[in-house]
Amino acid sequence: MSADCFNPAAETMSRSEIESLQLAKLKKEIDYCAENNAEYSRRLSEAEVTSDKIKSVSDIKHLPFITKKDMHGTYPFGFFAQPMKRITRIHASSGTTGKPTVIGYTARDLEDWAECMARLAYAGGAREDDIFQICFGYGLFTGALGLHYALEKIGATVVPSSSGNTQKQIMLMEDFGTTGLVSTPSYAEYIGEIVREKGINIKLRLGLLGSEGCTPEMRNHIESSLGIFVTDNYGMSELGGPGVSGECEIRDGMHINEDHFLCEIIDPATGEVLPEGSQGELVVTTLQKEGFPMLRYRTGDITRLVKDPCKCGRTFARMDKIKGRSDDMLKIRGVNVFPSQIESVLMTYTQIAPHYQLVVTRSNYSDRLEVRVELADVALLENFSKLEELKLSIHDKLKSVLGIDTTVSLVEPKSLQRFEGKAKRIVDLRH
Repeated sequence: MSADCFNPAAETMSRSEIESLQLAKLKKEIDYCAENNAEYSRRLSEAEVTSDKIKSVSDIKHLPFITKKDMHGTYPFGFFAQPMKRITRIHASSGTTGKPTVIGYTARDLEDWAECMARLAYAGGAREDDIFQICFGYGLFTGALGLHYALEKIGATVVPSSSGNTQKQIMLMEDFGTTGLVSTPSYAEYIGEIVREKGINIKLRLGLLGSEGCTPEMRNHIESSLGIFVTDNYGMSELGGPGVSGECEIRDGMHINEDHFLCEIIDPATGEVLPEGSQGELVVTTLQKEGFPMLRYRTGDITRLVKDPCKCGRTFARMDKIKGRSDDMLKIRGVNVFPSQIESVLMTYTQIAPHYQLVVTRSNYSDRLEVRVELADVALLENFSKLEELKLSIHDKLKSVLGIDTTVSLVEPKSLQRFEGKAKRIVDLRH
């Protein structure tokens, strides 16, 4: 099958061409980092690594890792590799655990970013005659502008409506004939809930969703709710924002822009590179960033890489949907629990709505996980036996998947908080 790509020359290279290009760019990036950033110069010197030591792509294992903690220690501009006069724009992470991670972009970085994200948006079905409404918050967050310039590069019409004011968002969708939605999965679900309740007719056909995890079960629910086709994309502030990888219309993994990013899978405990096809922690190296290069950044995300060409015709390696992020992973009585595992179970029940909350407490030195789930129909509250039957079924299924006991609480419809940005489903009361 020949690929319908935004940039066929790049996206259909042979594996040998990809690895040859990655090797050349990696060597150049190492030299660039050593010459233009004192922090990298020190780290590479201590590790006794120069570009001459890199004979193949696999030799990247000799480079030291970079972690989020390293960046916090050099806040705000410690990993910038260009003087401020060459930095065209600054973005930053949310900084929910302290100081944000600050990212600088040169003019070329911004062009590369738009190119990478345009490929992924096109792969997901975006075309020049689409009208895309961007419901991400504009500002230091990378998501909104990352998709904005990519969609304009494709030739699509962009409605920068930002986040919030859901009634107005839906009005604009009706009035403008919006065909594409950019938002978090949880906000897309919220929009769908209102559209269904009010019987509103909209022309949406595509959803380019990101910024938070979305299980296949949640995706199916959103597609059914809004009558759209949904694809997922991946990125993070430290790597320049969205644009690292994304799904095509086959949806068999997220295609990595391998001419811009070199990905590895490591054992999160030992740091050792794992054999191809193994599941582990994703490590990413940028290959031509000027303002904010990253050498072997530990993402904390659990996934797997596949290098076989996709049925769509693209040849870039693909990564599985993220199983979970270390930030989201809960350790309950010694067991690692990802919210995505719980969501996959909950979405199999038609009696409950796709809104849930995970509450973690500790009593007598033992952790307790409560899964609060919204009922889809308030009438079920009047049938005690059916409620207990549903609760027991969810409990048993969760125990089978997670390997631990949970407390399942069924709550009234619309009693849990809705989110217009990233959903905050975990309430950890242990500390």
